[in-house]
Amino acid sequence: MGVHDGHRERMRRRFLNNELSGFADHEALELLLHYAIPQGDVNPLAHALMDRFGSLNGVLSAPVELLTQVKGVGERTAVLLRLVPQVAQRARLAEIERETALSTRERVEAYLLELFSRERNEAVYQICLDGKGKLLACRRLGEGSASAVNLDVRKMVENAILYAASSVILAHNHPSGVALPSLEEQAATSRARTALEAIDVRLEDHIIVADGDFISFSESGYL
Repeated sequence: MGVHDGHRERMRRRFLNNELSGFADHEALELLLHYAIPQGDVNPLAHALMDRFGSLNGVLSAPVELLTQVKGVGERTAVLLRLVPQVAQRARLAEIERETALSTRERVEAYLLELFSRERNEAVYQICLDGKGKLLACRRLGEGSASAVNLDVRKMVENAILYAASSVILAHNHPSGVALPSLEEQAATSRARTALEAIDVRLEDHIIVADGDFISFSESGYL
């Protein structure tokens, strides 16, 4: 057993005994890298990644193409770094969906905070609900703003029919941090409401998420 093997085993034992308690962020990343890179000292690589992307969250949020630009990071390693947080997020969302009817603003906001937590770009989602507010499906309608160009009304209507939705909530994020809706977004929301009304489905709300803040079209009088 080489010196690096002994270090890896000590880190593994630390985790088994106390999970990540007491680990610095770069050490947690190093431990993860052990499972992508089976041999050698990956401590310098963990530091290089932290320096490049600024934080552990920055590393785990970075796209594969940027991760592989760091010397020592191959595609296999980059895929693992992207996969782990997305699997964890999917598990958290599934738990929220299983336990919680999205029947109050607070529950909707908690769900959306998790949903958009790893979105780097502006994206539009459609939430389909039954008559009691239970989540039937959440589908990504596309990347970009919820303007007339990027809000796929036909796809939205198809999803509502497919999941037999009683109502729909649209949601998108503003990475700029400003939650106020544009005139184009207001117009697109109006068209979405009209299209859903034609199939007897209610547009419950359109919510913009921006840096932990929310704007509800319904509560703000835009809907």
